[in-house]
Amino acid sequence: MSTPRAIGIDIGGTKVAGGLVDEHGTVLLRARRDTPHRSTAPRVVEDMIVSVVEELLEGSEEPVAAIGIGAAGFVAADRATVVFAPHLSWRHEPLREALDRRIELPVFVDNDANAACWAEWRFGAGQGESHLVMVTLGTGIGGAVLVDGRIQRGRFGIAGEFGHMQVMPGGHRCECGNRGCWEQYASGNALVREARSLVQAQSPLAADLIAHVGDDVAAITGPMVTEAAQQGDPIAAELLAEIGTWLGTGLANLANAFDPGAFVIGGGVSAAGDLLLDPARESFRRHLAGRGYRPEARIKAARLRNEAGLVGAADLARAAVVPHD
Repeated sequence: MSTPRAIGIDIGGTKVAGGLVDEHGTVLLRARRDTPHRSTAPRVVEDMIVSVVEELLEGSEEPVAAIGIGAAGFVAADRATVVFAPHLSWRHEPLREALDRRIELPVFVDNDANAACWAEWRFGAGQGESHLVMVTLGTGIGGAVLVDGRIQRGRFGIAGEFGHMQVMPGGHRCECGNRGCWEQYASGNALVREARSLVQAQSPLAADLIAHVGDDVAAITGPMVTEAAQQGDPIAAELLAEIGTWLGTGLANLANAFDPGAFVIGGGVSAAGDLLLDPARESFRRHLAGRGYRPEARIKAARLRNEAGLVGAADLARAAVVPHD
């Protein structure tokens, strides 16, 4: 008898993406809905989740074991409640309870970085690693720790929120309420903020970016800066290198705390590849305590890219009802 499939849902600030996933981590079907940015009504996102699940269930020719939800926020240890989502409107949102009333399958909620880390350990760049740390670079920074095949969620379920480590006292204000958080210096938002600042200042160094957007500073996005860097724009490459330098500094701190064998870097900003990771590796080596006298963790690009969150959410949900051998 074949292992049942599962559905994974990845919730972002403006979209709900879902996939029907088999036991090998292959996404068999996909569905997506756009949601209003920062919707203040949790029911709106809930409706989108239900719509995506229904579409995927209709398309599956075999039984589905469970639904896994990966949410960008603090998820309680019960894997049911989104305690706080800096980039969404959820505050102590009983998401699993709300979905249980509308979906006739087991539902499990997890942090999206936990889900991505699990996917990379099971099927991607982290395979075979006993001590793995995942860092996801998107709008903010997410993170997860996996030790001997188990996600480390912490006492209250909120472990791995590395993006809110304070690295610059009195620095940029973060949406979490504090100042100087790591994600204010090594995320997609940080990349866009610095690029827009250069363009607004009409810096001659930003001539290529200015040629792309003119006076429409709001048109500058992270993917645009990455593409410009890949095409040889030196200032775009410099901006990515700055993000990479901050990334490596933070990873050195995490190495002191967790001593992993590997860091896997995912999220949208990781699409920059070595333009980001080479400066990160250099900065990591420069800031690592005891450098030269200790083994160094490898810094690797995630393999599953944008689908890691939904693949991991699906596989974690399946594991909760059909344990792996």
